[in-house]
Amino acid sequence: MRLSLPGLMLLGGLGSAAALLSATALSQTAAPAPVRYAMDAATMSGMGAMAGGGGGGGLGTVMGMMSGRPPQAVRTLELHHGASTTAPKPQADHFMPKLAGLGPSVRLLPLTREPGGMQGEMQMPKGRLLLFWGCGQHAPKGQPVVIDFAKMAKGQIPPGLFMAGVDLPDDWQVRVANSATYTRWPNDSDGKTVPANASLLGAHRITANYAKEISFNLAEDFMPPLEARTATAPGGGSRLSWGGLEKATGYYAWAIGAKDAGRGDAPTEMVWWASSKQQAFGGPLWDWISPAGVRKLIAAGTVMPPEQRDCTVPAEVIKASGEGLMISLQAYGPQADFAFPPRPADTRKPWNPEWIARVRFRSSTMLIPGMEDMMGGMGQSAAGSEEPAKPRKPKCKGLKGLAERAAGLCE
Repeated sequence: MRLSLPGLMLLGGLGSAAALLSATALSQTAAPAPVRYAMDAATMSGMGAMAGGGGGGGLGTVMGMMSGRPPQAVRTLELHHGASTTAPKPQADHFMPKLAGLGPSVRLLPLTREPGGMQGEMQMPKGRLLLFWGCGQHAPKGQPVVIDFAKMAKGQIPPGLFMAGVDLPDDWQVRVANSATYTRWPNDSDGKTVPANASLLGAHRITANYAKEISFNLAEDFMPPLEARTATAPGGGSRLSWGGLEKATGYYAWAIGAKDAGRGDAPTEMVWWASSKQQAFGGPLWDWISPAGVRKLIAAGTVMPPEQRDCTVPAEVIKASGEGLMISLQAYGPQADFAFPPRPADTRKPWNPEWIARVRFRSSTMLIPGMEDMMGGMGQSAAGSEEPAKPRKPKCKGLKGLAERAAGLCE
């Protein structure tokens, strides 16, 4: 699983103890098929597009932001192939529709290193992590839950820091640990990225030298980008609002902030907020979830229903973050399932598929409160006026400073 930028930032702040938790194991239903294929399609917009792949990010995105253009949404794919058989040099090829823009096929190969692994030893920051949750003007009584980084450094990981052990329907995974042979894409072989206008509609075929061929026709495509804004709410909170997506099955938001982050030996006070009605952070909520799983989480109050269009980050979260929050919003999307032979309509009949395949979709965005208007005004100057003397740039502060530094507004 590849974490979004807020997830990576949080894990970096929590250090090595949190790194052990970042690969939280998800509950897994039995998968009788000897061959399994998972295809995960994501759309990322807002600040998240700067960290995404395929057709976005980098210097071009920063220059566009300085001209008042928001970052272009990016699209990504993750392909996972697992089988119960082995081969000396396993490889697989996914032949895609022409409109996918990835050539005749992409090649899946075994892992040469664990994706998302942290290089080197990370030092646990000094200070505390404050956990808040729930939408509303003010945080409920009993919040925040305070976690001491010093205790985490000693291995005292508090329960509930990452959501784990949730029994979600259709939550089977294709991983190295549950496959005799495992290949994936992206990998280090071709350097391909998904174009911003890619489409997955049409025929797909997957061949491998260690498993039977898989083929299916996909009628679902990448989800549209999420559009979200923030506004100051009465009492000092921040109202997050967004335009709904037609095929969204539910929404989940979280925010990360910090005081005195990275300032020498100064204690760090990190803030982590989630939109759930109970203490539920990270884990499968950062991943793709089936519509059945989302419905279960909506009933539990963990995920917001698809008709919801706003959520207020409590005033206490804004105050505690001090130097600004980075907010992420995720829309879980549809899922397409395929198998050969197909599952019998009569559940009493035995079913022994040769292969099963699943395609999941999601759309996410990332924003910093107050940055929307600032980005729209960058790069503007009065026509015909002399260039004024450039004032000394202020120091970049907190999470908001990440975007301001990229745009050249601070140093």
